[in-house]
Amino acid sequence: MKAYLQKILTASVYDVARQTPLDEAINLSKRLGNRIYMKREDLQPVFSFKIRGAYNRIAQLTDEDRERGVICASAGNHAQGVALSARRMGIRATIVMPRTTPGIKVNAVRALGGRVILHGDNFDEAKAHADKLVEERGMTYIPPFDDPDVIAGQGTCGMEILSQHPRPLDAIFVPVGGGGLIAGIAAYVKQLRPDVKVIAVEPEDAPTLHHALRAGERVTLDEVGIFVDGVAVRQIGEHPFAVAKEFVDDCVLVSTDEVCAAIKDIFDDTRSVMEPAGALAVAGLKRYVEERGCEGETLVAVNSGANMNFSRLSHVAERAEVGEHREAVFAVTIPERPGSFREFCEAIGNRSVTEFSYRYADPEHAHVFAGIGLHDGAEEREAVLRDLRERGYSVLDLTDDEMSKVHLRHMVGGHAQNVSDEILYHFEFPERPGALLKFLRRLGKRWNISMFHYRNHGADYGRVLVGIQVPAGQRERFRESLDKLGYQYRDESDNPAYALFLS
Repeated sequence: MKAYLQKILTASVYDVARQTPLDEAINLSKRLGNRIYMKREDLQPVFSFKIRGAYNRIAQLTDEDRERGVICASAGNHAQGVALSARRMGIRATIVMPRTTPGIKVNAVRALGGRVILHGDNFDEAKAHADKLVEERGMTYIPPFDDPDVIAGQGTCGMEILSQHPRPLDAIFVPVGGGGLIAGIAAYVKQLRPDVKVIAVEPEDAPTLHHALRAGERVTLDEVGIFVDGVAVRQIGEHPFAVAKEFVDDCVLVSTDEVCAAIKDIFDDTRSVMEPAGALAVAGLKRYVEERGCEGETLVAVNSGANMNFSRLSHVAERAEVGEHREAVFAVTIPERPGSFREFCEAIGNRSVTEFSYRYADPEHAHVFAGIGLHDGAEEREAVLRDLRERGYSVLDLTDDEMSKVHLRHMVGGHAQNVSDEILYHFEFPERPGALLKFLRRLGKRWNISMFHYRNHGADYGRVLVGIQVPAGQRERFRESLDKLGYQYRDESDNPAYALFLS
Protein backbone atom coordinates (compact mmCIF):
# COMPACT_ATOMS: atom_id res chain seq x y z
CA MET A 1 0.00 0.00 0.00
CA LYS A 2 2.94 2.36 0.54
CA ALA A 3 3.89 1.73 -3.07
CA TYR A 4 0.50 3.06 -4.10
CA LEU A 5 1.10 6.17 -2.03
CA GLN A 6 4.36 6.82 -3.86
CA LYS A 7 2.76 6.12 -7.24
CA ILE A 8 -0.04 8.59 -6.53
CA LEU A 9 2.33 11.33 -5.36
CA THR A 10 4.40 10.96 -8.53
CA ALA A 11 1.52 10.26 -10.95
CA SER A 12 1.71 12.00 -14.30
CA VAL A 13 -1.79 13.34 -14.88
CA TYR A 14 -1.74 17.12 -14.96
CA ASP A 15 -0.40 17.42 -18.51
CA VAL A 16 -3.98 16.71 -19.54
CA ALA A 17 -6.18 16.42 -16.42
CA ARG A 18 -7.32 19.34 -14.27
CA GLN A 19 -7.42 19.83 -10.54
CA THR A 20 -11.19 19.99 -10.24
CA PRO A 21 -13.04 22.14 -7.68
CA LEU A 22 -14.39 20.89 -4.38
CA ASP A 23 -17.65 22.82 -4.29
CA GLU A 24 -19.99 23.11 -1.33
CA ALA A 25 -23.55 22.02 -2.17
CA ILE A 26 -25.44 24.81 -0.44
CA ASN A 27 -28.98 23.56 -1.05
CA LEU A 28 -28.25 19.93 -0.28
CA SER A 29 -26.30 20.86 2.86
CA LYS A 30 -29.27 22.83 4.17
CA ARG A 31 -31.72 20.02 3.44
CA LEU A 32 -29.60 17.27 5.00
CA GLY A 33 -28.31 19.19 8.01
CA ASN A 34 -24.69 18.40 7.13
CA ARG A 35 -21.98 20.20 5.23
CA ILE A 36 -21.86 18.55 1.80
CA TYR A 37 -19.10 19.02 -0.77
CA MET A 38 -18.98 17.75 -4.35
CA LYS A 39 -15.71 16.84 -6.04
CA ARG A 40 -16.41 18.04 -9.58
CA GLU A 41 -14.81 15.41 -11.81
CA ASP A 42 -17.51 16.22 -14.36
CA LEU A 43 -15.39 19.28 -15.18
CA GLN A 44 -12.49 17.26 -16.58
CA PRO A 45 -11.71 17.70 -20.32
CA VAL A 46 -13.57 14.46 -21.12
CA PHE A 47 -16.23 15.16 -18.46
CA SER A 48 -15.14 12.31 -16.17
CA PHE A 49 -12.34 11.18 -13.85
CA LYS A 50 -11.23 8.47 -16.28
CA ILE A 51 -8.70 10.79 -17.91
CA ARG A 52 -6.51 10.57 -14.78
CA GLY A 53 -5.88 6.82 -14.86
CA ALA A 54 -5.72 6.54 -18.64
CA TYR A 55 -3.07 9.24 -18.95
CA ASN A 56 -0.97 7.95 -16.06
CA ARG A 57 -0.96 4.42 -17.53
CA ILE A 58 -0.02 5.59 -21.01
CA ALA A 59 2.70 7.87 -19.60
CA GLN A 60 4.53 4.77 -18.30
CA LEU A 61 4.94 3.23 -21.77
CA THR A 62 8.35 2.75 -23.33
CA ASP A 63 9.21 4.31 -26.69
CA GLU A 64 8.78 0.89 -28.28
CA ASP A 65 5.32 0.49 -26.72
CA ARG A 66 4.31 3.94 -27.94
CA GLU A 67 5.39 3.13 -31.47
CA ARG A 68 3.05 0.10 -31.55
CA GLY A 69 0.11 2.14 -30.28
CA VAL A 70 -2.50 1.54 -27.58
CA ILE A 71 -5.90 -0.09 -27.53
CA CYS A 72 -8.80 -0.38 -25.11
CA ALA A 73 -12.34 -1.74 -24.97
CA SER A 74 -14.90 0.69 -23.61
CA ALA A 75 -18.38 2.02 -24.30
CA GLY A 76 -17.90 5.31 -22.52
CA ASN A 77 -15.67 7.46 -20.38
CA HIS A 78 -12.53 5.31 -20.40
CA ALA A 79 -12.59 5.34 -24.21
CA GLN A 80 -12.53 9.13 -24.27
CA GLY A 81 -9.79 9.25 -21.65
CA VAL A 82 -7.56 6.91 -23.66
CA ALA A 83 -8.24 8.74 -26.92
CA LEU A 84 -7.38 12.17 -25.50
CA SER A 85 -4.32 10.90 -23.60
CA ALA A 86 -2.95 9.16 -26.66
CA ARG A 87 -3.49 12.21 -28.84
CA ARG A 88 -1.70 14.43 -26.33
CA MET A 89 1.32 12.08 -26.43
CA GLY A 90 1.25 11.55 -30.18
CA ILE A 91 0.33 7.86 -29.92
CA ARG A 92 -2.08 5.96 -32.16
CA ALA A 93 -5.17 4.80 -30.21
CA THR A 94 -7.65 2.13 -31.22
CA ILE A 95 -10.92 1.99 -29.28
CA VAL A 96 -13.13 -1.11 -29.55
CA MET A 97 -16.72 -0.24 -28.66
CA PRO A 98 -19.84 -2.42 -28.66
CA ARG A 99 -22.17 -1.80 -31.59
CA THR A 100 -24.79 -0.79 -29.00
CA THR A 101 -22.77 2.29 -27.96
CA PRO A 102 -24.79 5.52 -28.41
CA GLY A 103 -23.61 7.66 -31.30
CA ILE A 104 -22.75 10.60 -29.05
CA LYS A 105 -20.02 8.53 -27.37
CA VAL A 106 -18.68 7.10 -30.62
CA ASN A 107 -18.46 10.56 -32.15
CA ALA A 108 -16.76 11.95 -29.03
CA VAL A 109 -14.00 9.34 -29.26
CA ARG A 110 -13.48 10.01 -32.95
CA ALA A 111 -13.33 13.74 -32.31
CA LEU A 112 -10.51 13.08 -29.83
CA GLY A 113 -8.50 11.26 -32.47
CA GLY A 114 -9.30 7.65 -31.59
CA ARG A 115 -9.81 5.01 -34.29
CA VAL A 116 -13.11 3.37 -33.42
CA ILE A 117 -13.91 -0.27 -34.13
CA LEU A 118 -17.52 -1.28 -33.43
CA HIS A 119 -17.71 -4.95 -32.48
CA GLY A 120 -20.16 -7.10 -30.52
CA ASP A 121 -23.30 -6.30 -28.57
CA ASN A 122 -21.71 -5.85 -25.14
CA PHE A 123 -18.46 -5.05 -23.35
CA ASP A 124 -17.34 -8.69 -23.07
CA GLU A 125 -17.52 -9.18 -26.84
CA ALA A 126 -15.72 -5.88 -27.46
CA LYS A 127 -13.03 -6.81 -24.93
CA ALA A 128 -12.49 -10.21 -26.57
CA HIS A 129 -11.95 -8.52 -29.92
CA ALA A 130 -9.51 -6.03 -28.37
CA ASP A 131 -7.54 -8.92 -26.87
CA LYS A 132 -7.39 -10.54 -30.30
CA LEU A 133 -6.00 -7.34 -31.83
CA VAL A 134 -3.40 -7.07 -29.07
CA GLU A 135 -2.19 -10.56 -29.92
CA GLU A 136 -2.16 -9.90 -33.67
CA ARG A 137 -0.68 -6.39 -33.73
CA GLY A 138 1.27 -6.06 -30.49
CA MET A 139 -0.56 -2.96 -29.25
CA THR A 140 -0.61 -2.19 -25.52
CA TYR A 141 -3.96 -2.72 -23.83
CA ILE A 142 -4.97 0.11 -21.46
CA PRO A 143 -7.32 -1.40 -18.83
CA PRO A 144 -10.16 0.72 -17.42
CA PHE A 145 -9.53 -0.08 -13.74
CA ASP A 146 -7.57 -3.26 -12.95
CA ASP A 147 -4.05 -1.85 -13.14
CA PRO A 148 -1.79 -0.23 -10.49
CA ASP A 149 -0.90 2.74 -12.70
CA VAL A 150 -4.55 3.38 -13.56
CA ILE A 151 -5.42 3.18 -9.85
CA ALA A 152 -2.61 5.61 -9.01
CA GLY A 153 -3.89 8.06 -11.59
CA GLN A 154 -7.39 7.94 -10.12
CA GLY A 155 -5.84 8.33 -6.64
CA THR A 156 -4.82 11.90 -7.48
CA CYS A 157 -8.51 12.73 -7.01
CA GLY A 158 -8.20 11.74 -3.33
CA MET A 159 -4.94 13.68 -3.05
CA GLU A 160 -6.73 16.81 -4.25
CA ILE A 161 -9.63 16.35 -1.82
CA LEU A 162 -7.33 16.30 1.22
CA SER A 163 -5.37 19.26 -0.11
CA GLN A 164 -8.52 21.26 -0.79
CA HIS A 165 -10.10 20.40 2.57
CA PRO A 166 -7.39 20.11 5.26
CA ARG A 167 -10.00 20.73 7.97
CA PRO A 168 -11.96 17.95 9.72
CA LEU A 169 -13.61 15.60 7.24
CA ASP A 170 -15.91 12.73 8.17
CA ALA A 171 -16.40 10.69 5.00
CA ILE A 172 -15.81 10.52 1.25
CA PHE A 173 -18.41 8.76 -0.90
CA VAL A 174 -17.12 7.15 -4.09
CA PRO A 175 -19.01 5.43 -6.95
CA VAL A 176 -17.84 1.90 -7.71
CA GLY A 177 -17.87 -0.15 -10.90
CA GLY A 178 -14.59 -1.94 -11.52
CA GLY A 179 -13.11 -0.24 -8.45
CA GLY A 180 -10.20 1.79 -9.82
CA LEU A 181 -11.42 5.13 -8.46
CA ILE A 182 -12.21 3.97 -4.94
CA ALA A 183 -8.96 1.98 -4.74
CA GLY A 184 -6.92 5.04 -5.67
CA ILE A 185 -8.77 7.38 -3.31
CA ALA A 186 -8.74 4.89 -0.42
CA ALA A 187 -5.06 4.01 -0.85
CA TYR A 188 -4.13 7.68 -0.48
CA VAL A 189 -6.69 8.95 2.03
CA LYS A 190 -6.56 6.08 4.54
CA GLN A 191 -2.76 6.17 4.82
CA LEU A 192 -2.66 9.92 5.47
CA ARG A 193 -6.02 10.47 7.20
CA PRO A 194 -7.18 7.13 8.62
CA ASP A 195 -9.91 8.98 10.54
CA VAL A 196 -11.71 9.82 7.27
CA LYS A 197 -14.17 7.12 6.20
CA VAL A 198 -14.10 5.98 2.58
CA ILE A 199 -17.54 4.71 1.62
CA ALA A 200 -18.37 2.87 -1.60
CA VAL A 201 -21.66 3.44 -3.41
CA GLU A 202 -23.13 0.95 -5.88
CA PRO A 203 -26.50 0.40 -7.59
CA GLU A 204 -28.69 -2.23 -5.99
CA ASP A 205 -28.61 -4.16 -9.26
CA ALA A 206 -24.79 -4.09 -9.64
CA PRO A 207 -23.37 -4.74 -6.14
CA THR A 208 -19.96 -6.09 -7.19
CA LEU A 209 -17.90 -4.72 -4.29
CA HIS A 210 -20.69 -5.17 -1.74
CA HIS A 211 -20.95 -8.91 -2.49
CA ALA A 212 -17.17 -9.32 -2.65
CA LEU A 213 -16.63 -7.69 0.75
CA ARG A 214 -19.34 -9.85 2.27
CA ALA A 215 -17.89 -13.03 0.73
CA GLY A 216 -14.28 -12.11 1.48
CA GLU A 217 -13.36 -12.71 -2.15
CA ARG A 218 -14.24 -11.45 -5.60
CA VAL A 219 -17.51 -12.75 -6.98
CA THR A 220 -18.97 -12.61 -10.48
CA LEU A 221 -22.56 -11.41 -10.73
CA ASP A 222 -24.89 -13.33 -13.03
CA GLU A 223 -26.17 -10.06 -14.45
CA VAL A 224 -26.08 -6.34 -13.71
CA GLY A 225 -28.55 -3.50 -14.22
CA ILE A 226 -28.18 -1.26 -17.23
CA PHE A 227 -29.43 2.12 -16.02
CA VAL A 228 -26.24 3.15 -14.21
CA ASP A 229 -24.22 1.98 -17.19
CA GLY A 230 -20.98 3.67 -16.12
CA VAL A 231 -20.59 1.12 -13.30
CA ALA A 232 -22.28 -1.89 -14.93
CA VAL A 233 -19.43 -4.31 -14.17
CA ARG A 234 -19.99 -7.94 -13.18
CA GLN A 235 -16.79 -8.34 -11.12
CA ILE A 236 -14.62 -5.96 -9.11
CA GLY A 237 -11.03 -5.76 -10.34
CA GLU A 238 -8.35 -7.86 -8.67
CA HIS A 239 -6.05 -4.93 -7.81
CA PRO A 240 -8.90 -2.65 -6.66
CA PHE A 241 -10.33 -5.36 -4.41
CA ALA A 242 -6.98 -5.88 -2.69
CA VAL A 243 -7.07 -2.21 -1.68
CA ALA A 244 -10.80 -2.02 -0.98
CA LYS A 245 -10.93 -4.94 1.45
CA GLU A 246 -8.27 -3.23 3.57
CA PHE A 247 -9.33 0.41 3.38
CA VAL A 248 -13.03 0.76 2.44
CA ASP A 249 -15.16 1.36 5.54
CA ASP A 250 -18.65 0.70 4.21
CA CYS A 251 -20.68 0.05 1.07
CA VAL A 252 -24.06 1.69 0.38
CA LEU A 253 -26.51 0.38 -2.23
CA VAL A 254 -29.00 2.71 -3.91
CA SER A 255 -31.97 2.32 -6.25
CA THR A 256 -32.52 3.72 -9.73
CA ASP A 257 -35.03 6.20 -8.33
CA GLU A 258 -32.50 7.43 -5.77
CA VAL A 259 -29.92 7.96 -8.52
CA CYS A 260 -32.43 9.99 -10.54
CA ALA A 261 -33.22 12.10 -7.48
CA ALA A 262 -29.49 12.69 -6.95
CA ILE A 263 -29.10 13.89 -10.56
CA LYS A 264 -31.77 16.48 -9.80
CA ASP A 265 -30.11 17.44 -6.50
CA ILE A 266 -26.80 18.06 -8.24
CA PHE A 267 -28.52 20.07 -10.96
CA ASP A 268 -30.25 22.22 -8.33
CA ASP A 269 -26.89 23.07 -6.74
CA THR A 270 -24.60 23.27 -9.78
CA ARG A 271 -26.83 23.54 -12.88
CA SER A 272 -24.85 20.61 -14.26
CA VAL A 273 -26.42 17.33 -15.43
CA MET A 274 -24.64 14.17 -14.26
CA GLU A 275 -24.80 10.82 -15.97
CA PRO A 276 -26.29 8.17 -13.62
CA ALA A 277 -22.88 6.93 -12.44
CA GLY A 278 -21.81 10.53 -11.88
CA ALA A 279 -24.62 11.04 -9.35
CA LEU A 280 -24.16 7.67 -7.62
CA ALA A 281 -22.02 9.05 -4.77
CA VAL A 282 -24.57 11.77 -3.90
CA ALA A 283 -27.35 9.17 -3.88
CA GLY A 284 -25.32 7.01 -1.48
CA LEU A 285 -24.47 9.99 0.71
CA LYS A 286 -28.15 10.85 1.05
CA ARG A 287 -29.12 7.29 1.97
CA TYR A 288 -26.24 7.09 4.47
CA VAL A 289 -27.34 10.31 6.17
CA GLU A 290 -30.96 9.10 6.31
CA GLU A 291 -30.08 5.68 7.74
CA ARG A 292 -27.45 6.91 10.22
CA GLY A 293 -29.20 10.12 11.25
CA CYS A 294 -26.01 12.14 10.67
CA GLU A 295 -26.05 15.80 11.67
CA GLY A 296 -23.35 18.46 11.48
CA GLU A 297 -20.85 16.22 9.65
CA THR A 298 -18.63 17.15 6.71
CA LEU A 299 -19.16 14.80 3.79
CA VAL A 300 -17.70 14.68 0.27
CA ALA A 301 -19.28 13.03 -2.79
CA VAL A 302 -17.28 12.43 -5.96
CA ASN A 303 -19.31 13.54 -8.98
CA SER A 304 -17.55 11.17 -11.33
CA GLY A 305 -18.92 12.06 -14.76
CA ALA A 306 -21.38 14.00 -16.89
CA ASN A 307 -21.54 12.09 -20.19
CA MET A 308 -25.32 11.96 -20.16
CA ASN A 309 -27.33 11.03 -23.24
CA PHE A 310 -29.89 13.79 -23.76
CA SER A 311 -32.61 11.26 -24.58
CA ARG A 312 -32.41 9.84 -21.06
CA LEU A 313 -33.38 13.09 -19.36
CA SER A 314 -37.13 12.51 -19.57
CA HIS A 315 -36.74 9.14 -17.83
CA VAL A 316 -34.59 10.71 -15.11
CA ALA A 317 -37.08 13.53 -14.52
CA GLU A 318 -39.94 11.02 -14.37
CA ARG A 319 -38.24 8.91 -11.70
CA ALA A 320 -36.63 11.68 -9.64
CA GLU A 321 -39.81 12.55 -7.76
CA VAL A 322 -40.28 8.94 -6.63
CA GLY A 323 -36.61 8.72 -5.69
CA GLU A 324 -36.91 11.84 -3.57
CA HIS A 325 -40.04 10.40 -1.90
CA ARG A 326 -42.10 13.25 -3.37
CA GLU A 327 -44.43 10.97 -5.30
CA ALA A 328 -46.22 7.70 -4.55
CA VAL A 329 -47.66 5.44 -7.23
CA PHE A 330 -50.79 3.47 -6.32
CA ALA A 331 -53.26 1.15 -8.02
CA VAL A 332 -56.66 1.93 -6.50
CA THR A 333 -60.01 0.26 -7.13
CA ILE A 334 -62.86 2.79 -7.07
CA PRO A 335 -66.61 2.41 -7.73
CA GLU A 336 -67.65 2.68 -11.37
CA ARG A 337 -70.19 5.48 -10.96
CA PRO A 338 -70.42 9.23 -11.47
CA GLY A 339 -68.55 11.25 -8.85
CA SER A 340 -66.20 8.47 -7.78
CA PHE A 341 -63.09 10.28 -9.01
CA ARG A 342 -64.10 13.38 -7.08
CA GLU A 343 -64.59 11.27 -3.96
CA PHE A 344 -61.17 9.70 -4.45
CA CYS A 345 -59.55 13.13 -4.73
CA GLU A 346 -61.32 14.20 -1.57
CA ALA A 347 -59.98 11.09 0.16
CA ILE A 348 -56.38 12.05 -0.56
CA GLY A 349 -56.96 15.56 0.81
CA ASN A 350 -54.88 18.53 -0.33
CA ARG A 351 -52.21 16.38 -1.94
CA SER A 352 -51.85 16.79 -5.69
CA VAL A 353 -52.74 14.00 -8.10
CA THR A 354 -49.71 13.78 -10.40
CA GLU A 355 -51.15 11.04 -12.61
CA PHE A 356 -54.53 9.43 -13.07
CA SER A 357 -55.18 6.70 -15.61
CA TYR A 358 -57.89 4.09 -15.75
CA ARG A 359 -60.14 2.12 -18.06
CA TYR A 360 -63.54 0.53 -17.54
CA ALA A 361 -63.16 -2.83 -15.81
CA ASP A 362 -66.72 -3.99 -15.10
CA PRO A 363 -70.11 -2.40 -14.25
CA GLU A 364 -69.17 -2.12 -10.59
CA HIS A 365 -65.46 -1.17 -10.40
CA ALA A 366 -62.70 0.79 -12.10
CA HIS A 367 -58.97 0.23 -11.58
CA VAL A 368 -57.05 3.49 -11.28
CA PHE A 369 -53.33 4.07 -11.78
CA ALA A 370 -52.63 7.12 -9.62
CA GLY A 371 -49.58 9.21 -8.85
CA ILE A 372 -49.88 11.25 -5.66
CA GLY A 373 -47.61 14.12 -4.70
CA LEU A 374 -45.99 13.96 -1.25
CA HIS A 375 -44.45 16.57 1.06
CA ASP A 376 -43.11 14.46 3.93
CA GLY A 377 -41.60 11.48 2.15
CA ALA A 378 -42.01 7.81 2.99
CA GLU A 379 -43.94 8.44 6.22
CA GLU A 380 -46.60 10.38 4.33
CA ARG A 381 -46.78 7.64 1.70
CA GLU A 382 -47.61 5.11 4.41
CA ALA A 383 -50.16 7.50 5.92
CA VAL A 384 -51.94 7.97 2.57
CA LEU A 385 -51.97 4.22 2.00
CA ARG A 386 -53.40 3.58 5.45
CA ASP A 387 -56.02 6.33 5.10
CA LEU A 388 -57.28 5.09 1.73
CA ARG A 389 -57.66 1.56 3.03
CA GLU A 390 -59.52 2.81 6.10
CA ARG A 391 -61.95 4.55 3.73
CA GLY A 392 -62.68 1.21 2.07
CA TYR A 393 -60.51 1.48 -1.02
CA SER A 394 -58.56 -1.53 -2.27
CA VAL A 395 -55.02 -0.16 -2.79
CA LEU A 396 -51.84 -1.69 -4.20
CA ASP A 397 -48.61 0.29 -3.61
CA LEU A 398 -46.62 0.29 -6.86
CA THR A 399 -44.03 2.89 -5.85
CA ASP A 400 -41.25 0.30 -5.71
CA ASP A 401 -42.47 -1.89 -8.57
CA GLU A 402 -40.08 -1.52 -11.52
CA MET A 403 -42.41 -2.91 -14.19
CA SER A 404 -45.15 -0.49 -13.23
CA LYS A 405 -42.87 2.55 -13.35
CA VAL A 406 -41.08 1.63 -16.58
CA HIS A 407 -43.98 0.23 -18.61
CA LEU A 408 -47.38 0.09 -16.97
CA ARG A 409 -47.88 3.79 -16.28
CA HIS A 410 -47.66 4.35 -20.05
CA MET A 411 -49.90 1.45 -20.98
CA VAL A 412 -52.94 1.45 -18.71
CA GLY A 413 -55.88 0.82 -21.02
CA GLY A 414 -57.99 -2.01 -19.65
CA HIS A 415 -58.17 -5.76 -19.90
CA ALA A 416 -58.09 -7.53 -23.23
CA GLN A 417 -61.21 -9.53 -24.10
CA ASN A 418 -61.14 -13.18 -25.18
CA VAL A 419 -57.38 -13.59 -24.78
CA SER A 420 -56.54 -17.06 -23.53
CA ASP A 421 -53.28 -18.61 -22.29
CA GLU A 422 -51.55 -15.23 -22.04
CA ILE A 423 -48.24 -14.97 -20.16
CA LEU A 424 -46.20 -11.82 -19.61
CA TYR A 425 -42.44 -11.45 -20.12
CA HIS A 426 -39.96 -8.61 -19.86
CA PHE A 427 -36.97 -8.61 -22.23
CA GLU A 428 -33.76 -6.64 -22.65
CA PHE A 429 -31.90 -6.63 -25.94
CA PRO A 430 -29.11 -4.57 -27.56
CA GLU A 431 -30.38 -1.26 -28.90
CA ARG A 432 -29.07 -1.09 -32.46
CA PRO A 433 -30.61 -0.93 -35.96
CA GLY A 434 -32.61 -4.05 -36.71
CA ALA A 435 -32.58 -5.40 -33.14
CA LEU A 436 -36.32 -4.95 -32.59
CA LEU A 437 -37.22 -6.51 -35.94
CA LYS A 438 -34.92 -9.45 -35.23
CA PHE A 439 -36.56 -9.89 -31.83
CA LEU A 440 -40.07 -9.90 -33.29
CA ARG A 441 -39.22 -12.29 -36.09
CA ARG A 442 -37.63 -14.84 -33.79
CA LEU A 443 -40.26 -14.59 -31.08
CA GLY A 444 -43.41 -14.37 -33.14
CA LYS A 445 -43.16 -17.37 -35.46
CA ARG A 446 -44.84 -19.93 -33.24
CA TRP A 447 -46.87 -18.08 -30.61
CA ASN A 448 -49.20 -15.12 -30.95
CA ILE A 449 -48.09 -11.81 -29.40
CA SER A 450 -51.17 -10.45 -27.63
CA MET A 451 -49.60 -7.36 -26.05
CA PHE A 452 -46.43 -5.41 -26.73
CA HIS A 453 -44.83 -2.35 -25.17
CA TYR A 454 -41.43 -1.02 -26.11
CA ARG A 455 -39.87 2.16 -24.77
CA ASN A 456 -36.42 3.44 -25.64
CA HIS A 457 -34.80 5.20 -22.67
CA GLY A 458 -31.69 6.31 -24.53
CA ALA A 459 -29.65 3.49 -23.03
CA ASP A 460 -27.54 0.81 -24.70
CA TYR A 461 -30.33 -1.74 -24.24
CA GLY A 462 -34.01 -1.62 -25.14
CA ARG A 463 -36.66 -2.91 -22.76
CA VAL A 464 -39.80 -4.67 -23.94
CA LEU A 465 -42.89 -5.97 -22.18
CA VAL A 466 -44.67 -8.70 -24.15
CA GLY A 467 -47.87 -10.65 -23.67
CA ILE A 468 -47.74 -14.01 -25.49
CA GLN A 469 -50.40 -16.68 -25.88
CA VAL A 470 -48.76 -19.98 -24.98
CA PRO A 471 -50.91 -23.02 -24.06
CA ALA A 472 -49.89 -24.71 -20.81
CA GLY A 473 -48.59 -27.79 -22.62
CA GLN A 474 -46.15 -25.68 -24.64
CA ARG A 475 -44.68 -23.59 -21.81
CA GLU A 476 -41.51 -25.68 -21.42
CA ARG A 477 -40.79 -25.56 -25.15
CA PHE A 478 -41.44 -21.80 -25.06
CA ARG A 479 -38.87 -21.25 -22.31
CA GLU A 480 -36.34 -23.31 -24.29
CA SER A 481 -36.93 -20.96 -27.23
CA LEU A 482 -36.32 -17.95 -24.99
CA ASP A 483 -32.97 -19.37 -23.91
CA LYS A 484 -32.00 -19.71 -27.58
CA LEU A 485 -32.88 -16.07 -28.20
CA GLY A 486 -29.89 -15.04 -26.09
CA TYR A 487 -31.64 -12.04 -24.51
CA GLN A 488 -32.10 -11.41 -20.81
CA TYR A 489 -35.70 -12.03 -19.76
CA ARG A 490 -37.92 -12.53 -16.75
CA ASP A 491 -41.45 -13.81 -16.22
CA GLU A 492 -43.85 -11.08 -15.02
CA SER A 493 -47.01 -13.19 -15.27
CA ASP A 494 -47.50 -13.20 -11.49
CA ASN A 495 -47.02 -9.45 -11.10
CA PRO A 496 -50.16 -8.18 -9.29
CA ALA A 497 -50.23 -5.01 -11.39
CA TYR A 498 -50.59 -7.16 -14.51
CA ALA A 499 -53.60 -8.89 -13.01
CA LEU A 500 -55.25 -5.55 -12.21
CA PHE A 501 -54.74 -3.68 -15.46
CA LEU A 502 -53.83 -5.93 -18.36
CA SER A 503 -54.61 -9.66 -18.04
